[in-house]
Amino acid sequence: MPDMRFTVVDPVGTISFTGPAHGLKILAAACSRQPRDHQTLMRYAGELDGRFAESVVHGLSVFDEHNTMDDLAAIRSQLTADDSGAVPPFRVLDELTRRRSLEPECAGLVVFNLSARRIVQVQNSYAELQREDRGRRWCDGQPTDSLYHYRLPAGWSILP
Repeated sequence: MPDMRFTVVDPVGTISFTGPAHGLKILAAACSRQPRDHQTLMRYAGELDGRFAESVVHGLSVFDEHNTMDDLAAIRSQLTADDSGAVPPFRVLDELTRRRSLEPECAGLVVFNLSARRIVQVQNSYAELQREDRGRRWCDGQPTDSLYHYRLPAGWSILP
């Protein structure tokens, strides 16, 4: 399954991570519950795909253990490495992390701006994101037979 880059903007800052393309609908469904910050967004997403959400939360914890505003050597090393390994979740704290947060993965790049209530599909080759849709819940990395439904509130916009 192709990966997609997701960048989330909230009142405190910006985070960026890659995840499975089906995460697009999961994050849109989480947005339908009006999260104010990325922690709440990931908690809601975890109800639909616990492994996906947990990997983001865990990755940000590791980032915080190894990086500070005064010392971003660990993430800079990972972002500039020549190998094609996956970059773990990170906070956008400088120009390098900002540039990387706006680089699409195989299936694209989508920015979730929680403050502005806007979802920007910078590049999306996976599926057209709908204001109202359904998807499959995931358990232990596998889709289940259980479906979820969501409807974005009127204040939310989806761009291209």
